[in-house]
Amino acid sequence: MAARKGSAPKLGDVLLVTGSESFLADRAVRSAIAAVSKNAAAGGDSPVEVTDLEASTLDVGVFAELTGPSLFATERVLVLRGLENLPSEMAPHLIEYAGSSSDDVLAVLVHSGGQKGKGVLDKLRKASVTEVVATAPKAWELPQFVAGEIRLHGGTVDEGAASALVDAVGHDLRALAGACSQLVSDSGGQAVTTQLIGQYFGGRAEVTSFAVADAAIAGRTEPALEQLRWALDCGVAPVLVTSAMAGGLRGLAKYASAPSGMREADLAREVGVPPWKLKQLKQQSRSWTPGGLATAIKAVAQADADVKGASGDAGYALERMVLTITRAHGRR
Repeated sequence: MAARKGSAPKLGDVLLVTGSESFLADRAVRSAIAAVSKNAAAGGDSPVEVTDLEASTLDVGVFAELTGPSLFATERVLVLRGLENLPSEMAPHLIEYAGSSSDDVLAVLVHSGGQKGKGVLDKLRKASVTEVVATAPKAWELPQFVAGEIRLHGGTVDEGAASALVDAVGHDLRALAGACSQLVSDSGGQAVTTQLIGQYFGGRAEVTSFAVADAAIAGRTEPALEQLRWALDCGVAPVLVTSAMAGGLRGLAKYASAPSGMREADLAREVGVPPWKLKQLKQQSRSWTPGGLATAIKAVAQADADVKGASGDAGYALERMVLTITRAHGRR
């Protein structure tokens, strides 16, 4: 998730936004611009001038113009995206600026993650810039993300409903954030419930890869195959089905092999799932043996390879995977 070191951005700051989650990075940029604009409006100043450009296009002249003293006393925000592509000759100028920034400029430097440009990042951090880390939440943290988004819009939701929204919409943060905004807006001040989510996204929920995985892991052959065919007909990517199946079985295997007597919170961390999901895993584990789990996990690995190119018929590969898993269910 996005994490900030320090207070809200202000003129004179250099804000470093790092990480591969573009939705959170874009939100950090928008929030910084909004904070500076709000302060300017409160002080009766003219609107803040925003310049947004790719770091790869930057040269000394342009940088000096955008960060130097303004002839018209204009307060400005400079957003440099793709910091990893900054021309090497510009790095010393940017690092020098970070150590003595202009009082009427907020510089927002966006790096999309990875090792490229790491040397510049390290030197900027030594200059004590403010940093926002835009890291995608893990799959089991997504219900927490949903709950936070709904609270942000003034709504409320319980863990079960938050999880239902993730199952219905998927793991894309932009889509989840948009769904949260819509649900709170249309809830009439009431809590966002599973029923409300079903009204808006029920059709999508019924064809998600998670529905296929849940049915197969429960040993329900016909419903699993029906959900699979429906999902594929609705355009769900085969690789999402194998991914959901692998995640479900992996969590089940971790639960089954966890030391007994652990506290619920510790067990949830050990397995890598939210605490509310432990009840489902406990119920599922009663019908699985180590040998059956091994067979099912091997079937998922084979299907994953098949849908990524080893087989010409992804649908057949997925059906074979589902059949193997449901037959392994309850095997002694």
